[in-house]
Amino acid sequence: MYHGQTTGKGPSHCMQIYQQPPRLLIVHITLPSWADICSNLCEALQNFFSLACSLVGPSRMSLFSLYMVQNQHECILPFVQVKGNFARLQACISELRLLQREGCFRPQGISLQLAVEDGLQQLKQYSRHVTTGAALTYTSLEITVLTSQPGKEVVKQLEEGLKDTDLVRVRRLQVVEITKGVLGCMDSASPVEEPSSDENSVLGTDIDLQTVDNDVVSMEMFFKAWLHNSGTDQEHVHLLLPSRCLSNISRARDNPMCLKCDLQERLLSPSLLPGTAGGSLRMDDPKGDFSTLYQMASQSSASRYKLRVIKALKSSGVCESLTYGLPFILRPTSCWQLDWDELETNQQHFHALCHSLLKREWLLLAKGEPPSRGHSLREAASTFYVILPSCSATLLVRAVATRELLLPSPFPLLPEDLPADSLRTVESVLDDLELEPTYNPLQVWSHLYPHLSSTFAKPQGQLHPSWESRGLRKHPCKAGQLQINRVRARVAPLPMTPAPGRAPKMPAASKASSGVFFPPSTEEEEEMEEEECPSGP
Repeated sequence: MYHGQTTGKGPSHCMQIYQQPPRLLIVHITLPSWADICSNLCEALQNFFSLACSLVGPSRMSLFSLYMVQNQHECILPFVQVKGNFARLQACISELRLLQREGCFRPQGISLQLAVEDGLQQLKQYSRHVTTGAALTYTSLEITVLTSQPGKEVVKQLEEGLKDTDLVRVRRLQVVEITKGVLGCMDSASPVEEPSSDENSVLGTDIDLQTVDNDVVSMEMFFKAWLHNSGTDQEHVHLLLPSRCLSNISRARDNPMCLKCDLQERLLSPSLLPGTAGGSLRMDDPKGDFSTLYQMASQSSASRYKLRVIKALKSSGVCESLTYGLPFILRPTSCWQLDWDELETNQQHFHALCHSLLKREWLLLAKGEPPSRGHSLREAASTFYVILPSCSATLLVRAVATRELLLPSPFPLLPEDLPADSLRTVESVLDDLELEPTYNPLQVWSHLYPHLSSTFAKPQGQLHPSWESRGLRKHPCKAGQLQINRVRARVAPLPMTPAPGRAPKMPAASKASSGVFFPPSTEEEEEMEEEECPSGP
């Protein structure tokens, strides 16, 4: 969990937002498939990291590392902090674009296994070189293998190769097969397949298998899932319903029914991104539109944020102009601390609620009840929400205006008799418009990605980040030549399987470098350059 103190002008309060564990991405794509996948994957990664690195507020991603497995495993990017390191990530993506796309080779059977073990060793060494508090957030690792091979075969290969490997630090091991299909007309708003209990989706006990289409949008949406709050240590919200209103579900009449839910963002707030509409508003600014519900539900507390349902509403009885802020999604919780029977009962009641509301064409009006923060002489202002059902077994939550917020607005009725000329003119204009049955956001581009990438651009056309161009700067001082050095993780390499009767050997240089594995900081680079390249005789 990330502990971040707000800095707004209003009363500050301590807020905790779940931070994803370190992530290791292993690109396991052989030739000639790499030629078809490379550009889509690189563009999706570029788009995703331009977004992830630009979000203000607490970092949603901690560490990221990338390996490439073709004829052998190779660390393209050692573990780095995502936020503040867009230049490194961009250089890594540029290097992916330069990898061989044509030809043939015979991949080694243990290369994928070695990439997993090497990534685990690298994270272990990284944890030794950070403060104790930071090291606590790096105790587990999520590994994603992006492959062009049949997913089931890769899963079996990993299960066999890693059966003797200590995976206690692996929180999740996931194999994602890139299929040759293209997202047809981009009609799906969620191309990522959810893992299910079907044997075709989850093989074994520890390795998940899913697929993603070979197109930029599908891959981009897959990576965006890393920004979600996927913590399962506790449920986020308690939805309280008067049991007398749901007597067919619960016989208890005195105590309200409590549905334990997880909260999920539907979209990112523009106020979290620089240079966008409303981008001057920050998440920690009281004027921002970052919902109080999400802030409070993200806090760690002995008591949960509660949404107490006070009445039902007809679905046609809420004016859209009265809702404000970002919508959020409620799902049945997947908290691991609940026993299996409670999880199953909670999910069944949640689905029954969605079904009943859809059948009756009802919405719910609920009052937000933040967790108790001790005794206070001032009564806290309440926030009210409308809860909308969905056929996707989720509930949509939106803040709704109260009397104090409402401004007078005259709404005169339309006149019954309109001039015929005006009607014909307007109707002819409307007839020329292209009519779509639904709004598909995947078909609308705002050029946000190139804008965000440009905000990280170095002045005076400097394209190389400092850690990569260090060699470019110091070589002219010594020999007057420019050389581009490819950066690699300085982790002691794993020993290859020795031939029978021969003992493996570890090069002396590898032993010496086993304790140093991540690129130096900018300050360290400048100090080293001053020592190597003196300004005067």
